[in-house]
Amino acid sequence: MQSLLSEIKKCTICEPHLDLGANPVVTGHKKSKIVIIGQAPGTKVHKSGIPWDDASGKQLRKWLNVSSEEFYNVENFAIVPMGFCYPGKGKSGDKPPRKECAPQWHQQIFELMPSLELIILIGMYAQNYYLKDKAKRTLTETVDNYPEYLPKYFTLPHPSPRNRFWLTKNPWFEKNVIPELENRVQNIIRRK
Repeated sequence: MQSLLSEIKKCTICEPHLDLGANPVVTGHKKSKIVIIGQAPGTKVHKSGIPWDDASGKQLRKWLNVSSEEFYNVENFAIVPMGFCYPGKGKSGDKPPRKECAPQWHQQIFELMPSLELIILIGMYAQNYYLKDKAKRTLTETVDNYPEYLPKYFTLPHPSPRNRFWLTKNPWFEKNVIPELENRVQNIIRRK
């Protein structure tokens, strides 16, 4: 695993398309039990090199009901975004994750994680890539129908502060989905 991660850290396949250059942010371990697949690092994470080291990460850890120590323990969580590098600024927010990373690296990473029990798909890019035609018409429908994708996948919206409106409009998410997510995550990471 370490040699693959070292190879990924040197990756520059999409560098000509990146506003801030290549700085792949990805973590994993042969004992990782849960993989988190989000979109791509933002500017803060690009600078720090620490995945989910921002307001979105704080909210995600709250949803998972884990401490920072538990979250950054690579034997608990591998963090393998759809795009490993900051994609650049778009018209409204960041550009979509680059399409090169997932087909180039994801399968190689997953093959080195025999203890993997759950893949958390955050946002439409991850959900559409992994669920393919099983993804619903909208992210809201896909998240609302999360039991259909268990036990392998758990579907979530992005935990960005920009999604406050979505959370307010969909109170069922924090009432019904978050407790199930917490329960599954706790059962997996507490099991020895």
